[in-house]
Amino acid sequence: MAEPAMELTDVKKTIGNKEIIKGLSFTINRGEVFGFIGPNGAGKTTTIRMMVGLMNITEGDIRILGNSIKDNHKAAIREVGAIVENPEMYPFMSGWQNLKHYARMIPGITKERITEVVQLVGLEKPIKEKAGRYSLGMRQRLGIAQALLHNPSVLILDEPTNGLDPAGIREIRKYIRNLAQTENVAVIVSSHMLAEVEQMCDRIGIIKNGELISTQHLHETSEEQGHQIQMEVDPLNKALELLRMHHDVDGKIVGDVITFQGDKKKIPKYIQTLVENELSIYQVGVSKATLEDKFFDLIGENTIE
Repeated sequence: MAEPAMELTDVKKTIGNKEIIKGLSFTINRGEVFGFIGPNGAGKTTTIRMMVGLMNITEGDIRILGNSIKDNHKAAIREVGAIVENPEMYPFMSGWQNLKHYARMIPGITKERITEVVQLVGLEKPIKEKAGRYSLGMRQRLGIAQALLHNPSVLILDEPTNGLDPAGIREIRKYIRNLAQTENVAVIVSSHMLAEVEQMCDRIGIIKNGELISTQHLHETSEEQGHQIQMEVDPLNKALELLRMHHDVDGKIVGDVITFQGDKKKIPKYIQTLVENELSIYQVGVSKATLEDKFFDLIGENTIE
């Protein structure tokens, strides 16, 4: 099996007496887009800062292509490109001049490589214009180009579609997917936009209160947890009680329906239980469970703490 691009092993961060990150362990592979999601204050930005060496790790380790960010920082960070928050560019310089300026900071970046990353992010036409005239989407793409100059194995993007219009979001999503596939880069995306994460990412890690509570493949959902089921039944409370008792359903009442994630193949059994107990069933609906459904099932509805 190929070596992971990045591996976190029991990573902890304590600030003062408070443990912010509580033993994160997961791997990210080359060629995949990994979504890192969680409510505000969950520890996403702290973890990303440790990944890029901007914050010390209290315990545990982060290894990038086998190199420890603690013990062999220079070799590890050489494999990382990142945009944390907004990409900062010199507005009075052209896009090309900005990239040339950043290229001087890292030995061995050729003019050909600058041309290559410009083509990769689709900025061939406006690259000679001043960066101050760029739209937000163009600035994001220029930031990604800058982060890719040194051929990193890992690209970390914090809120890459923040503030973009729908067309800009679609563009950035397309470039991120393309990067992972054509450059074999491991892309880590931190975002609050769950619908975007669902379309962009191969796998997700969900963090809450500094702990990783789940990692999931987005496009290999199991049948057992793959569908959102809604049942309009009377009486609702009795129906939910029976479903919990006989089928271990983790459901809730929303308006005049019971909603839960489950296996659609079990719906006849659910109905049989309700009918045998003389409950009235008016309607049963089935839809594919979205990332938003999974997210709130895992972290709860009220996420501000």
